[in-house]
Amino acid sequence: MNAPTSPHILAAAQRPIPDAFMAALTARFGSQCVTSLAVREQHGRDEGSLTAPPPAAVVYAESTQDVQDAVALCHQHEVPVIAYGAGSSLEGHLLAVQGGISIDVNRMNQVLSIDTEDLTITVQPGITRKQLNEAIKDTGFFFPIDPGADASIGGMASTRASGTNAVRYGTMRENVLALEVVTASGQVIRTGNRAKKSAAGYDLTRLMVGSEGTLGIFTEISLRIYPLPEAVSAAICSFSTIEAAVRTVIETIQLGIPIARVELIDVNAVRMVNAYSKLDLREEPMLLMEFHGSPTGVKEQAEMVQDLASEHGGNAFEWAERPEDRTRLFTARHNAYFAAVASVPACRCITTDTCVPISRLADALLQCVTEADASGIPYFLVGHVGDGNFHFGYLIDPDNDTQRAQAEQLNHQLVQRAIALGGTCTGEHGIGVHKQGFLLEEAGEGAVAMMRAIKQALDPKNILNPGKIFQIG
Repeated sequence: MNAPTSPHILAAAQRPIPDAFMAALTARFGSQCVTSLAVREQHGRDEGSLTAPPPAAVVYAESTQDVQDAVALCHQHEVPVIAYGAGSSLEGHLLAVQGGISIDVNRMNQVLSIDTEDLTITVQPGITRKQLNEAIKDTGFFFPIDPGADASIGGMASTRASGTNAVRYGTMRENVLALEVVTASGQVIRTGNRAKKSAAGYDLTRLMVGSEGTLGIFTEISLRIYPLPEAVSAAICSFSTIEAAVRTVIETIQLGIPIARVELIDVNAVRMVNAYSKLDLREEPMLLMEFHGSPTGVKEQAEMVQDLASEHGGNAFEWAERPEDRTRLFTARHNAYFAAVASVPACRCITTDTCVPISRLADALLQCVTEADASGIPYFLVGHVGDGNFHFGYLIDPDNDTQRAQAEQLNHQLVQRAIALGGTCTGEHGIGVHKQGFLLEEAGEGAVAMMRAIKQALDPKNILNPGKIFQIG
């Protein structure tokens, strides 16, 4: 496969929007249907580097019935429809590449039920992860999936998100138990249940989780929740090289130490975070770690990791046991993307999102660092390295086509290396528009053809977020 050369401004054929459709949409939704350019532009972009014309209208859904009625009208008139949550995706998931409308589910942000005895919660799709945890903070439970951005739970489920806690608690794939879904025809179906396991038919919940809005729009989501750990401790440790930091992580995971979070931040990212978040972290490659459990267990885990880090030259091992100190550190880590973008005026960030088996993490990372250094493009590296997932961010001038092509080439080389090592082109961001060629390279023609057949069977008019994951026709 040749390196991707897709232009950053996408101008696929826009499907016609019939006057009868707009009249019916306005009649049904009134002020909930907005066509002003500013609102449409807001809903026609994400945090990625690609752009496309905005949708023709935005419907603010307030109930499952609203979503059902809007999708039914789109099905009747063959108009594309894109679900919109927090707008924090990075691979072009929200772009109206074939036109159509956006359904904004932010007003559907309620906790519908909490069952602490069974460790489950059911929510609407527009609630964000921070809102969810704020709502249950007095119950003694929490929802651990933390992709960094304050993403909506619907968006997190649709992209199979994970983040900093995935090494201990898994991804959205493991933590979504059941869904209420509006299908392409406007029908409402339910997948899964709150039982711990089931062997009843096809696993439609797993099919829908990660489908990026191409198979249905989620209107209710049942999730696992977890007891708040008795003790939490965080630490940072600096290293003279990235390899030393990575070797420490590999040994930590292979020894089965149940670390909750372990984040890698390279020297570039540390420098950017210091400037952006007004910190004074040591400007060397760094691991940011967190341990959950009993006081004795946390102490044992931390001491074991500290010994491993020392064997690899780790220094400046510093503890952050107070909640406010831990929050400060992880907030700075979560702001690494924004810190990087702020470090180069008017830049756009081309992000990578590969994940490899933990034993191959050093092999994947070190060659990518060498290539990025040689390119001369400003970049940063962060990673949820406890599960082999890492991100390079290449900071480019959006008007410099040569620089963009160079960054895309670096991304291509990185993905090919990850796939060759038994990994994936995307650990958590999803395929969207940007990674479609990589999906074909990773999964193969036969697997993508099967995915396409499922899409065509469930959405024969191709109205649900068309042009994402793969092309139809």
